[in-house]
Amino acid sequence: MNGTVLVAYGSTNGSTAEIAEHIGEVLAKEGLDVDVRPASDVADLVPYGAVVLGGGLYGGRWQRDARRFARRHRKALAERPVWLFSSGPLDPSASERNIPPAPGVRRVMYHVDPRGHATFGGRLEGDVKGRIARMIVKSGRGGDFRDFERIGTWAAMVARDLQAPEG
Repeated sequence: MNGTVLVAYGSTNGSTAEIAEHIGEVLAKEGLDVDVRPASDVADLVPYGAVVLGGGLYGGRWQRDARRFARRHRKALAERPVWLFSSGPLDPSASERNIPPAPGVRRVMYHVDPRGHATFGGRLEGDVKGRIARMIVKSGRGGDFRDFERIGTWAAMVARDLQAPEG
């Protein structure tokens, strides 16, 4: 693969941003040039040879910046290797089984034909944005359900795929 790998993300409370940073660290350790950025900050995909795009799930919907990024860059995404990830289940289910993509993510998949998608557990704790998020935390149903070992394994698989000889 030629070029830098962009890891772009849409995150409201920071959990998905931390997952994206971890993915970027793993890709860099595997020898790839990586740029980790909020999806809303990316104007052009020309410098990037591949894209990993992630978004937090809020009420079953992908975070707004991730959705907008996918819509704005649909044509460019279809022209390069792409992987998608979602974060959000506030329980251990994402580490216990493969969770299918949310409907909005499936629409993105239809347009960009990604090489893969994974759903990772989310984190919702502390001082969070949004009335519903605050209610979840106050009710005691929040917590950190991210599995960084699983995230790292997935990112290493992305790196291996990018480094495999094309043919």
